[in-house]
Amino acid sequence: MSGSPAHPLLLIATPDGWLDLARRSTGTLVIDHANCEKKAASTALALMFAYAEDLELTARMSRLAREELRHYEQVIKLMRRLRIEPQRLAPGRYAERLRRLVAKSEPAREVDLMVCGAFIEARSCERFAALAPLIGGALGELFAGLHAAEARHFAMYLELAQRAARRAGIDVDARVAEFAQLEAELISSPDDTFRFHSGAPG
Repeated sequence: MSGSPAHPLLLIATPDGWLDLARRSTGTLVIDHANCEKKAASTALALMFAYAEDLELTARMSRLAREELRHYEQVIKLMRRLRIEPQRLAPGRYAERLRRLVAKSEPAREVDLMVCGAFIEARSCERFAALAPLIGGALGELFAGLHAAEARHFAMYLELAQRAARRAGIDVDARVAEFAQLEAELISSPDDTFRFHSGAPG
């Protein structure tokens, strides 16, 4: 491992093996990151529809969706500059496995969706910080610039999780601990598919 995690929500740091593979697989890394930005915008829009009566949440998600799409446009611009050809990539296991832990019924579901979002953003934040100096160049500059945004997004999702938990009388710390354990397992265990959020190389 690359030492202690560089993010307070995460139990483990990204494995050195993943960082080495990322440095050698920048094309796939950038393409999948573009997909991640689109998915993040889509998730924000879905939450706006799911919790339409919550005007504070929908306002935050509206701003988040716009920002994620701007990030997508930045990545596409860089892909053209670096002459990285777009291609379809099957999604990795990370987000899908985290979402299996999300409760099926309300009000616990809202809490879990926000906690899940916080972990995805936190891992992105940690990886941007690790990748920026390692890769360098235009891609490193982009990742360094996105690091601060992911930190804000993580904090927003966690705040919304705490807010929903207070309303519902749910122990959010217990849910965070469960997601943290699963997230650490996904990051540290062998993963045959290299993606921006994949685990240790299989």
